[in-house]
Parts: sequence; structure tokens; C-alpha cells
Amino acid sequence: MSIKELAKAIKDEKILFGIKQCIKNKAKLDNVFICKDTRDETVEKLEKAKIEFTVLKNRSEMTKELNLDFLSEVFSIIK
Repeated sequence: MSIKELAKAIKDEKILFGIKQCIKNKAKLDNVFICKDTRDETVEKLEKAKIEFTVLKNRSEMTKELNLDFLSEVFSIIK
């Protein structure tokens, strides 16, 4: 279900990519998803900022399934 949520958010332009945008827009977040192979320091930053997240597939699978032309570890859906 979450990949569908991300695809819809991309279509609706209600998505943020990356850790910096996630933390910067913490108040606007609805859901946060990270990849299975996300770096430990990225996970620590999310935990320190008290941002809850769901773990999905690895980066290359996410890039392929979402038809992106870049890699991202953190996907944030905004309200």
C-alpha cells in the first residue's frame, strides 16, 4: 500500500525527498518512508527529530518502482 501512497503523492506533488527536507518540514508531514538500506546516520537523525517512519524496499527497487531518475533514502508525504 505504501508504494501506491508514494506514487499518488508524486502525482499530486505532495512529496518531499531526502532527510533535510523531511526535518525542515517536520510540521507538515503526514507519512515518512525510508528504504531498507538507509544509512544508519540518516535513521539516527530521524529518531533524534522524533519523526516516525515506515521501512520499505531498498533504494534501487524504490527508484525503479516509482520511476525516478535519482536515488533517495527518505520519502515524506506532506498534508
